[in-house]
Amino acid sequence: MKKWYLVSVLCCLILFISCKEESNSKLFVGTFSENGSEGLYSYSFNTKTGKLANKKVEANIKDPSFLAISSNKKHLYAIEKTAEFKGSKGAVIAYEIEKDGLKEINTVGTGGGYPCHVGISEKGDFLAASCYSDGSLSIYKIGENGSLQQNPQYIDHKILDTIKTSRAHASLFTPDGLFTADLGLDAVKRYTYNGDKFVKGNQPSLNLPDGAGPRHFKFGVNEKFLYVINELNSTITVFQRKENGEYISLETKSTLDKDFKGENFCADIHLSKDGRFLYGSNRGENTIVIFKIDKETGKLTLIGRESVQGDWPRNFAIDPSNAFLLVGNQKTNNISVFKRDVEQGTLKFLDEVKLPSPVCLLFLDL
Repeated sequence: MKKWYLVSVLCCLILFISCKEESNSKLFVGTFSENGSEGLYSYSFNTKTGKLANKKVEANIKDPSFLAISSNKKHLYAIEKTAEFKGSKGAVIAYEIEKDGLKEINTVGTGGGYPCHVGISEKGDFLAASCYSDGSLSIYKIGENGSLQQNPQYIDHKILDTIKTSRAHASLFTPDGLFTADLGLDAVKRYTYNGDKFVKGNQPSLNLPDGAGPRHFKFGVNEKFLYVINELNSTITVFQRKENGEYISLETKSTLDKDFKGENFCADIHLSKDGRFLYGSNRGENTIVIFKIDKETGKLTLIGRESVQGDWPRNFAIDPSNAFLLVGNQKTNNISVFKRDVEQGTLKFLDEVKLPSPVCLLFLDL
């Protein structure tokens, strides 16, 4: 009797350990409302095997083209293309993340046209929506329950340049304030919070060459280095932070193979969680370019590039385990899954799932 009891206990223990080893994260996917898309989706992602499963429509909304999750993992914010709000061509929807799905908290208009990005402060008290078509920012205060407050601060980039056309594309908060990539002005604009509102920082602009088109950017460890991917001239520019808090340009690297002759538009950029490797997406060449980052200087060394196994990689994401990289290919309606060599930084294609017009991938680490 005791023998069978011990065997049963051992079997249960093995089963328990096996279940614990099956680690899953949740992947949210924003899409363009075309090709049969139903809006905002989710999948479960196995961080051991790299498999996507359990596809679910989380919210039936129009063009949820960008998503952001609060640092406490309690709230998700999604862009929506809508004319519902007076004087606005878009909105931001706040959701509470529940065990069985998303619960809408509230929706607010952006004021500006065609919002394409949202960024949340680390404390979760501010959200910035970047509006592409009229080059503006809408900065919202966030309530304790995750709700977006009315009457956001509105910053108009059109007044900053009378020659170029402003195209605000991405905004990220830092301990210093707020950084915004403006693709049309060829600059990353800086703002600081004065206790009442966001105003121009001491270094109001990080300027890039004419026609560069800065689209997205990421900070290295401790914000010592800043990496900007430029859509229009297919480059990545590295900035270094000086002791006075200002950033200076260090170098600019092409994202394209020297033999590529076609048209290309860069899109997304991410760093591995250990800060050793940088990845950028090429729409046209249809690759993920891979660079190694020098820990001391912040400079980049080209490792190589990998086909995205699709067309028009608008967005991609590294999973919470740091062992996989997933790419949303807008024009071929698929998400490609790659195994990532954490020591070498290289990628190996594993699998794909079909989904209409995926344009934003965002992991929730469960």
